[in-house]
Amino acid sequence: MKTIVAKVDLRQASSAEVIQTAAKILQEGGLVAFPTETVYGLGGNGLDSAACEKIYLAKGRPSDNPLILHISEIEELDRIVAEVSLQARALMDAFWPGPLTMIFKKKDIVPAKATGGLDTVAIRMPKHPVALRLIEGSGCLIAAPSANTSGKPSPTEASHVALDMDGRIPMILDGGPVGIGIESTIVDLSEETPMILRPGYITQEMLQEVLGEKVCMDPGIIASDSTRKPKAPGMKYKHYAPKADLVLVEGETDKVVARINELVREKQQLGQKVGVIATDETLLRYEADHVVSIGAREDEDAIARHLYKILREFDDWNVDAIYSESFATPRIGQAIMNRLLKAAGHQVIPV
Repeated sequence: MKTIVAKVDLRQASSAEVIQTAAKILQEGGLVAFPTETVYGLGGNGLDSAACEKIYLAKGRPSDNPLILHISEIEELDRIVAEVSLQARALMDAFWPGPLTMIFKKKDIVPAKATGGLDTVAIRMPKHPVALRLIEGSGCLIAAPSANTSGKPSPTEASHVALDMDGRIPMILDGGPVGIGIESTIVDLSEETPMILRPGYITQEMLQEVLGEKVCMDPGIIASDSTRKPKAPGMKYKHYAPKADLVLVEGETDKVVARINELVREKQQLGQKVGVIATDETLLRYEADHVVSIGAREDEDAIARHLYKILREFDDWNVDAIYSESFATPRIGQAIMNRLLKAAGHQVIPV
């Protein structure tokens, strides 16, 4: 299969034809990768079991890992969701369109292939104009996990998608680099107490402020050995991982730098090439083969935006091992650490 990579800029008249071509592929049961404000998604018709199966096959994704349905209008919920609570409506008013996914009890029209066999469905309304235009143009509710092969770092640029999906899907829409860089927050509204199943840009505090009640954090977010059926994407499996072994080192800055440099020397003495994920503040203090700053510690948005791109760069450099500082930042640090812990397979060295 030849994969078409088409640039999309909605300010250009030519983009209407590109969107139309992509919409036709979706209508006919094919797959299209497209930008959202979080990461690039791999989209298929979410109400078509065969199209959902193609998503799993293209990604090499476990079949019990649910997909997220993307909508462009709140009214579309009526045909796919059993009930929309007052809690859900409050969160929609506050955060949709945007990087928030909500889990509802589903109607029978939503196939089991889209939900990992669960009786619930994950839904969000993306904020990216290309994503919204594609949903509207196709007339489909687009099931779309991240557009990478399963387990690898999520794509934040079209070139990342092409590395993983060239020859596997008909089309990639290139809308440039994404704005946020980590996946949406997932909150489960199918039970009595709202529960975050995946942290993201929309934080626990933001959700609680809107709802005026406690929002729980699922313990599976930090557990490394969960064996239960995942209710949301990415809960159970190692995710976002580079080819090389990644280890996090956490503690006081000077001790972290010293320990990482010690670990780097040990690997280099074995003839291995080593990478380090640093910050602007510590970049010049490391002695590895490849040292990359993820951004300034006070700029959480930059850290999130750069994370997956940096993990992919280490793949390009063919490093044998990667060490990273930890990022317990005040606002979205939990979301960043959630991704890093999964990428590292929960390998953490405290100092």
